[in-house]
Amino acid sequence: QVQLVESGGGLVQAGGSLRLSCAASGKITSINIMGWYRQAPGKQRELVATITSLGSTNYADSVKGRFTISRDNAKNTAYLRMNSLKPEDTAVYYCKWSDGYDYWGQGTQVTVSS
Repeated sequence: QVQLVESGGGLVQAGGSLRLSCAASGKITSINIMGWYRQAPGKQRELVATITSLGSTNYADSVKGRFTISRDNAKNTAYLRMNSLKPEDTAVYYCKWSDGYDYWGQGTQVTVSS
């Protein structure tokens, strides 16, 4: 089992920035993918960004150029730096760990006011 704890959400004005963190603990494997997903009210959960344990990244088109995913393998922690936030970025952001099994965090609310 892997446990994930997200932090860093909050309320920000449009154009502002936030950084989310996701700390993993438990049965940590060296080969894994960490990712951020989000779910807005009335919508399906969608991919935001992923990063492999070797540092390869993937982004949703809607966040390219504004969001940056990174990780510190020594701390088993992934980060999501979000710049130029828009009201449509408002959602609950979830961290996901994949190593053949998928684990999810509880989510952190991000609200962007116009």
